[in-house]
Amino acid sequence: MTTGAGASAAASSRGRMNIGEVLDRLRPDFPGITIPKIRFLEDKGLIKPERTPAGYRKFSTDDVERLRYVLRMQRDHYLPLKVIGEHLDAIDRGLEPPPIDPVVPTVPKVALAADGLPSADSFRRTDQLRLSRRELVKIAEISEELLDQLQQFGLITPRPGTGHYDTDALVVATTARELADYGFEPRHLRAFKTAADREVGLVEQVVAPHKRGHDPAARARAEETVSEIAALSVRLHATLVKSGLRSS
Repeated sequence: MTTGAGASAAASSRGRMNIGEVLDRLRPDFPGITIPKIRFLEDKGLIKPERTPAGYRKFSTDDVERLRYVLRMQRDHYLPLKVIGEHLDAIDRGLEPPPIDPVVPTVPKVALAADGLPSADSFRRTDQLRLSRRELVKIAEISEELLDQLQQFGLITPRPGTGHYDTDALVVATTARELADYGFEPRHLRAFKTAADREVGLVEQVVAPHKRGHDPAARARAEETVSEIAALSVRLHATLVKSGLRSS
């Protein structure tokens, strides 16, 4: 029968994990975690597992949660280890760590007219937003499968030569997700893409003669014309849909 200090030591031992058990706990959320990675974080002083007399590491539940924090800050917020260490030091001293700023890009707001329809200014905007596939999926709150389908039907395409996605891709992805709540699948949205392509074709026919000239002023006027016609086209399309639904 174990008594006194022996009982306390046995209880402590039962509450500790070896490094393999720690991996088993972390891998569901962090598939890339490895033993060398854990040892590296220990060398940096971010975790301090106990050592047995034989030199084996023994991790507590708190050690595992500390590892989760470090790995999450690296993966989701791209924080350097030095900053993560400062957060952990604050936590150790009973303080709250500083708030984490969002790491996703700030998405420009599309300029809308008072009636909720895109204005000509909306078509003139030229933001430089570039989203990775992972960022697009996260910000738009869609699945990888939905993004694959939207690309398959030509509703979303990454920027040529970069693999990044722009603001339009984000708006399409978000709208597709909202339409999915009403039973619309990406294959149903091809009709919208076809209609849009036809409108684009009509606008380009009107401005093509002006774009072919070498006069910079004429080309600038052509770009202005594109924006104005595009806004009018969307207004007409939206009004016709609204009118058709009211009369059905």
